[in-house]
Amino acid sequence: MMRFVISGILVLMAAVMGVIAFQWYQMRFATTAYGAPFTLIDQKAQPITEAAFRGQPSAVFFGFTSCPEVCPTTLFEMDGWLKQLGDEGKDIRAYFVTVDPERDTAEIMDRYLGNVSDRITGITGEPDKVLAMAKSFGIFSRKVDLEGGDYTMDHTASVLLLDGSGDFFGTIAYEENSETALAKLKRLAAKG
Repeated sequence: MMRFVISGILVLMAAVMGVIAFQWYQMRFATTAYGAPFTLIDQKAQPITEAAFRGQPSAVFFGFTSCPEVCPTTLFEMDGWLKQLGDEGKDIRAYFVTVDPERDTAEIMDRYLGNVSDRITGITGEPDKVLAMAKSFGIFSRKVDLEGGDYTMDHTASVLLLDGSGDFFGTIAYEENSETALAKLKRLAAKG
C-alpha cells in the first residue's frame, strides 16, 4: 500500500514539474511582439500602428533628419542592403522613426526619405507618443543643446530587426560589416 502512495506522489510531482516546465518554456519562447502598441503617422501623414511591424519582417531605424552623419549613412546602407538582397529581401519592410518629432514633420520626413529610398517608410507624430514608442523599443534618445539655440539628438544608432510576428530578431550596429549585415537580413527574410 505504501508503495502505491509513494508512486502516486511521484507521478503527481512529475506532472506538476511538467506543467511548470511547459509554462516556463511557453513564456520563454513564445513569440510576443516587441515594443508597445502605438498610433503615429507615416511620412504621407497616414495613420500607422504597431500592426505595420506584423506579417512581414521589418528593419527599424530610429534617427532624425537633421543628423549630420549617422542617420544618412545608416539609411543609405539600409537601402543598399535591401537592393543587394533583391528578391530574397523583397518582403522586408524598412522604417525610419524620428527621435526629433518637433522638427521632423510628415512633410519633412517625406522629402528627406524621397532623397534616400523608396523602400523606407518614415514614422513621426506627436512628440510624447513618439518618445513613448521609442522607449518601448528600448531606444535611447536625448536632446543636446548647441550654441545659438539650436540642438542635436543623441540616440541609439542600431537597426532593429523584427520578425514577421513583430518579435525582436536582432540588431545591425552602426558601421557593421556589410557582409555581416546582409547575412542577418538574409536570416531575417528566411524566418519571415
